[in-house]
Amino acid sequence: MIGGRRNIHEAMDDLAVDEQDLGRALRELSMINRWLGGDRVSRLGVQRILRSLPPGRPVTVLDVGAGGSDLSRALAPLGRQFDITALDVNPRAGDFARSHGRPVTGIVGSAHALRFDEGSFDIAHVSLFLHHCSDEEASALLKNLSRIARHGIVINDLHRHAIAYASIFLLTKLFSRSAIVRHDAPASVLRAFLRGELAALVPAELRTAVSISWHWAFRWCVSVSLANPRDDTRSR
Repeated sequence: MIGGRRNIHEAMDDLAVDEQDLGRALRELSMINRWLGGDRVSRLGVQRILRSLPPGRPVTVLDVGAGGSDLSRALAPLGRQFDITALDVNPRAGDFARSHGRPVTGIVGSAHALRFDEGSFDIAHVSLFLHHCSDEEASALLKNLSRIARHGIVINDLHRHAIAYASIFLLTKLFSRSAIVRHDAPASVLRAFLRGELAALVPAELRTAVSISWHWAFRWCVSVSLANPRDDTRSR
């Protein structure tokens, strides 16, 4: 453990980031998610929520802070059809997703100003974005997502730990060709969470429905099952 959460700027948050630099960073982050357990954590969280969904119809997912929009790859082994809406504030992220053939619907918008109707999606998914928020912003986001999601919320984020920091610092220094990744990956660990901090962000009325589990490599999987999902009246 390395003290409290740090308020460190991440280059990925800069909307003026060079398109080529962003693309290189998104490709490397996709590899990191694949090889260091990120895909697995998202898949596990969504699998928990799927238990409350009826079979035989597509599952709608809002992917908040989607970046390169590779969630479809992570969920493919589940054998369900997912209709994914990828939300990111940076339009270049959507351009990257389209140029790489990602099967998602891209929307440019801020996670802090969600304008979707109540119950617009089955599942809200947030991977490696929550640590970009202050505690107040993160709590407000989760409350808003509990309104938008019909069945549940999945959070995939980092565990703030000295070993995690040292490991990603060394790995990116040795192997990354992206200046953004070399800076942002260690910074993300310093901005990340302990278990109790994550639990405290969840609105009080939803805390009995929360599951938090730790996974290699230093990832938290948080799933919030909405206890009384709205009537599923949409056509199958």
